[in-house]
Amino acid sequence: MAVIELREVGRDNWRATLELAVHPDQQHFVADYAPIAAIALAKAFIRPGGLIWKPYAIYVDAALVGCAELAYAAESLDCYWIYHFFIDQRYQGKGYGKAALRALIDLVKAQHPCCQQIKLTVHPQNRRAQSLYAGFGFRPTGEALCEELVYALRVRAAQA
Repeated sequence: MAVIELREVGRDNWRATLELAVHPDQQHFVADYAPIAAIALAKAFIRPGGLIWKPYAIYVDAALVGCAELAYAAESLDCYWIYHFFIDQRYQGKGYGKAALRALIDLVKAQHPCCQQIKLTVHPQNRRAQSLYAGFGFRPTGEALCEELVYALRVRAAQA
């Protein structure tokens, strides 16, 4: 089994992340613009919504295979969002998305002990992603954000 590693995107790997891409017919599922990592890097700098935005490069062994971004309000209970999660088109269909999502959830749990809930959005037509997220326990909230469905995962019970 391949080892998944999440590394913050920084000066040593940002250019390589710009080379990552999904199949053209998947682009609208992940971001409105390409390269996808450029959007993630811009958000890390601009901080939309007053959130902290951290882009992560997804590695399998030494190969860069994908990206994801975590947006959150520090010390909040339920303001943790996964955005721009994707596996490069050359590496899709190998189980890396599933392993990377597990690593991302584990990272949030380890680095943000007050987090009780992680949210994400998914395009209504992206059945494959909906199935992946549901397999991890993400459930539709009934809300929409920018015409995408909001899913939430309870990671810890509320403290009494």
